[in-house]
Amino acid sequence: MRTRPARSASRRRRSLLGLALLAGATVLTAVATVTACSVLPSFPSSGPAFVPDGPPSFETALPIPPLAESEVVDGVRVFSLTAQEGSQQLLRDDRTTPTWGFNDDFLGPTLRAQQGEEVAVEVQNDLPEATTVHWHGMHLPPAMDGGPHQMVEPGAQWRPTWRIDQEAATLWYHPHPHGSTEDHVVRGLAGMFLIDSAEEQDFGLPSEYGVDDIPVIVQDKKFLDDGQFQLDAQGNEVGLLGDVVLTNGAWGAVLDATTERVRLRLLNGSSARTYDFGFEDRRPFALVATDGGLLEAPSETDHVRLSPGERAEIVVSVEAGTEAMLQSFPPDLGDVVLPSAYGGEDTFDVLRVRAAPTLAASPPLADRFADIPRLDAADADTERSFEVQNREINGRRMDMNRIDEVMQVDSTEVWEVTNRDLFPHNWHVHDVQFQVLDIDGAPPPPELLGWKDTIYLEPRRQYRIIMRFEDYADDEHPYMIHCHLLLHEDEGLMSQFIVTRGEPSRDGGRVGSGGHATH
Repeated sequence: MRTRPARSASRRRRSLLGLALLAGATVLTAVATVTACSVLPSFPSSGPAFVPDGPPSFETALPIPPLAESEVVDGVRVFSLTAQEGSQQLLRDDRTTPTWGFNDDFLGPTLRAQQGEEVAVEVQNDLPEATTVHWHGMHLPPAMDGGPHQMVEPGAQWRPTWRIDQEAATLWYHPHPHGSTEDHVVRGLAGMFLIDSAEEQDFGLPSEYGVDDIPVIVQDKKFLDDGQFQLDAQGNEVGLLGDVVLTNGAWGAVLDATTERVRLRLLNGSSARTYDFGFEDRRPFALVATDGGLLEAPSETDHVRLSPGERAEIVVSVEAGTEAMLQSFPPDLGDVVLPSAYGGEDTFDVLRVRAAPTLAASPPLADRFADIPRLDAADADTERSFEVQNREINGRRMDMNRIDEVMQVDSTEVWEVTNRDLFPHNWHVHDVQFQVLDIDGAPPPPELLGWKDTIYLEPRRQYRIIMRFEDYADDEHPYMIHCHLLLHEDEGLMSQFIVTRGEPSRDGGRVGSGGHATH
């Protein structure tokens, strides 16, 4: 079992007040030029800051995002999502925050589909700005991916459709307009997309949604004194770091557990902050799944680090009549300069888990899940190297009109990815799930042995990852590779690739109007 040394009580509560001033005074911020039209916020993003007067009481019932309604039409499961404006009382008083959400004022419903199903999502944009809906972690055709080329204008509709052809997993959806992604996510546009499989039912995993199978979307926010979101990173190199942590949109939430074991589907939905989730009493739990699905076997630990966009599923045992506080401990960010400026010394209470006086029995958790087919570097058709520095990948900022990489369909690739900076980055690849081969030549830790689509990049370390490009060859529509610290993404730390039936290469041509690649 991996354990974390005990910390003094003085470090077990939030130490964030004044963080933005510290970061602004000590961290140099790069000036970025984005090759896209950045949308200005439609409501103020600066002004007197809201300062929390203490921790919340954790008496607000954890909101459970509703399961999205759907209907099957001609063999296709059809969902509907409307991006809309709203307002919420997110703070502990009568201040109202202007928000955005899908089918609601803030956040969105949970979409759920079975492995092998054909699905379609009817997206309606009722916002005053163009946006997109990206299916993070999903294997699907690039024209359906919801990246920055699939913009949905105000008042317009978009109907992507695809077949669910991957393992059971906790995925999510969020906007991806180049230059405005952080702004749109901060305002509230996000939700989960769960994939189920028949095989998963054999492993004793808690599976009753909202009862013992709980979505947990964690986002930190910073507010202005009038209740509006702070949308300005205030000079912090990594982006927005908030002093209020919302769990499914609630500040100070409590989950009333009614079963002996609870499955928490953790999503780091923040734009910049990395969390290290665990319980205040350091109780062990079973890590059962990461981004792309189940591990081969439960991995016992007492904490799991998640950078923006990453997911983890944990199963924790509770005792009748007791409580446990899910926290985020100070995350190990690696060899960063001034970790306090990037949230590396911050502790948050996230979710209070309160067990009922009498608990329903939970089935035993399987000792082993399905085998994960291991990709072998010896079988790789192509190897690539990527260096991440400042707001560039391999010395280039994102250009919406340039294809940076060309991959061959039905091929295996090994990538070496290195963070050349002394501050945090991470790495997200659209369409595929990858496996981590090694980090600086050493085997990855247990939490990185499963399928991943997003990984934290510690400074000055090299990560070797392996993946296959299958099913979807499209010479016209690109996928994205980018840092999922959303300020970095917006300011150009992103590149584009296409999957083709031709030969793999670099510098794959230009992208014309409508997101079509030309050669």
